[in-house]
Amino acid sequence: MFSILKKEITTYLSSLVAYITIGVFLLVLGLFLWVFPDTSILAYGYAGLDSLFSTAPYLFMFLVPAITMRSLAEERREGTFELLLTRPLTDIQIVLGKYFAGVIIVLFALVPTLVYYFSVHTLGTPQGNIDTGAVIGSYIGLFLLGSSFAAIGLFASSVSKNQVIAFTIAVFLCFFFYSGFDSLSSILSLQNLGLQSLGITEHYQSISRGVLDTRDLIYFIVLATLFIWLTLFVLNRQAGKKFINTVFLSTLGIMLFLSLLSGKLFTRFDFTKEKRFTIAPISRKVMDDLPQTVNVTVYLQGDNFPGGMKRLQTSVKDMLADLQAYSHSRLQFEFTDPLKGLSNDQQKQAYEDLASKGIEAQNLSVKTDDGVSQKIIFPFALVAFGDKSIPVKLLQSQSNMNLSPDEILNNSIQNLEYAFTSAIKKITSGGKQRIGFTEGHNELSDLQLNDAMRALSDGYLVGRINLNSIPFDSLAKVSMLVIAKPDKAFNEPEKFKLDQYIMRGGRVLWAIDQVSAELDSLRGHGGEQLAFNKQLNLDDQLFRYGVRINYDLIADMNCSPIPVTTGNAGGQAQIQMLPWLYNPVYLPLSKHPIVKNLDGITSQFASTIDLLNTKNIAKTILLTSSPYNKKLSTPHMLSLQALEDEPKPKDFQSAPKITGVLLEGNFVSDFRNRPLPEGLNEKVTIIPQSKPTKMIVISDGDILRNQVGADGSPYPLGYDHYTQQSYGNKNLLLNIADYMADDSGLISLRSKEIQIRLLNRARIREEKLFWQLLNNIAPIGIVLIFAIFQHYIRRRKYAH
Repeated sequence: MFSILKKEITTYLSSLVAYITIGVFLLVLGLFLWVFPDTSILAYGYAGLDSLFSTAPYLFMFLVPAITMRSLAEERREGTFELLLTRPLTDIQIVLGKYFAGVIIVLFALVPTLVYYFSVHTLGTPQGNIDTGAVIGSYIGLFLLGSSFAAIGLFASSVSKNQVIAFTIAVFLCFFFYSGFDSLSSILSLQNLGLQSLGITEHYQSISRGVLDTRDLIYFIVLATLFIWLTLFVLNRQAGKKFINTVFLSTLGIMLFLSLLSGKLFTRFDFTKEKRFTIAPISRKVMDDLPQTVNVTVYLQGDNFPGGMKRLQTSVKDMLADLQAYSHSRLQFEFTDPLKGLSNDQQKQAYEDLASKGIEAQNLSVKTDDGVSQKIIFPFALVAFGDKSIPVKLLQSQSNMNLSPDEILNNSIQNLEYAFTSAIKKITSGGKQRIGFTEGHNELSDLQLNDAMRALSDGYLVGRINLNSIPFDSLAKVSMLVIAKPDKAFNEPEKFKLDQYIMRGGRVLWAIDQVSAELDSLRGHGGEQLAFNKQLNLDDQLFRYGVRINYDLIADMNCSPIPVTTGNAGGQAQIQMLPWLYNPVYLPLSKHPIVKNLDGITSQFASTIDLLNTKNIAKTILLTSSPYNKKLSTPHMLSLQALEDEPKPKDFQSAPKITGVLLEGNFVSDFRNRPLPEGLNEKVTIIPQSKPTKMIVISDGDILRNQVGADGSPYPLGYDHYTQQSYGNKNLLLNIADYMADDSGLISLRSKEIQIRLLNRARIREEKLFWQLLNNIAPIGIVLIFAIFQHYIRRRKYAH
């Protein structure tokens, strides 16, 4: 076999055709990767070789057949194959020798592409900012693809004595096995047969990310083995020999067994630096426990996406494919463009239908040769189970001005596993945990909490709880209590129930306004209102737990605007949006999974929070004001006339104020060493110290309030219908619920980190031509130098 291998490689590399073939391959590949804008690495902007591994397969369809077409066809045409059979070589040794020679030559053609790696490594910001492990894994995928194409090409070469016919057959078979099964699976009558898993594309795309799945590895081994055995079968038929024997049948049986076994037992090797394609155990369990089919429709589909959107689109596809691998085929997904082929009237109806499902359109600016054009995109997915559905937001909004678009995109990609797993778990979970919103103290109404309760109801049983009337045994079954902006004092029996609920492991979200101030009241009282302290009778209890919400207001220059009438023209009021200092927008800086990578959080009339030195209680700051804030003591006169004055930044320079904190540990009871309060109608044993539990204290109840339209219909939580800006309030609430009420650890998925890898755009602008020339000339130059060197060695060897 080794003599055949050596002869084939020497013969091929001694031919001018070999170098022309490889040179053309490298030239076309270089043009696609460095010159043509749609596939250019420079235009893509990210420090990776994704374009190489998505473009190379289509060029391999021509390169590999060109390498293998002469292997057997020329031998048979010139009659030298019969001479080979007279040597002490078996048919399988001859075929394997030629096959491995073809594989080595394919590897030889790939070696010059390492110049691309050097270029991306050099152009990264900072330099060297490329995931080498992912590149190595992707090259493994390209090698396996080339090996399979080599087996297909060898089979085609055995079918005909004519090299051109062998080349044509090989190109057709390579294309069919790469793309044909995907096309067949899209036919309506064949959609449920899973034909795409028989094709190369699904398996190659999985490996080309830098992840080696044993199922994909076995697929390529089986595919190559199949065509090698088909080649042997053809050669034996041509020689009039019997081929179907025990060895042949055993080999087929082993291949079939391996294919079936790999579907049940598999493992994956993630070569990427951050293991970004490794699914967390909690996600695997959620997928493994799916009771029935879950369908995911992704609306982020279309043409002419810029590099960032392509990256997000690819990341969504990768994430769903990875989750699908553990779902026993119960997770199905598809990408669709909801506006494709629709008339203007139909598009309008489509907008309304999607909006009713919680899917919002966004404007995307796309650079073109003529300037900048606007494109409508839907960066959402819809998770459906039975007759229920949950929208999943794929792209965070740009409410955090401290982050660049690339950082926002990267944060969105980091959040994909949590977003999909959380939505799937919520929609499929049977026995839901309970979340109760307290009532009886003038808390936010059902209408004001409409979207908060609706959003939580996808994964939890949500309702209102009156602490006065609910039996304590029933209260103890609630996983989390939400106290949303009470306006009336709590009596001692209510406080006692709250306290002992916490002592027994209950979780509480305190969203408390210590100061009475309302924007609607301000507008209705001549533009002025006195902000005064509330008397909620909760200070002592919160103090015991380790926090104090102060009686003050935060004025913050990082704030959201409000509509204000600034004049009258032609009988029409002139409305202008002006920044309102008492509507702070919090940009979470904490890495805690509750707030990590969240959009800005909008609030109204917030107070400061002090943390007390309490034993056995861990305190994590979740929300703070900006450094441009000022604390105002109450009572304080508020006036809309203050909008006329431009705030002076030097008056607002102060350390960020705490407005949201997570407390975890063993809390001391506020009723320790105290008698049962009067008016308590049931016997409850006082527990002096809690079991490990947690609570969150936020100094503003309006964080949970959705706006209400003039017709009385509620807007989504966090959506400002005046500015049409979406904030992260809803995601904050959902994250709090997952962290507080769900003990599965799902929220830990938000800790996933993916490093952003960008190319140095300034350097690319200055040196673009140099890198284009380098990556088109250098690979061909390497092949040319090798050809000259090989020719020189050959001449010296045979000179005498």
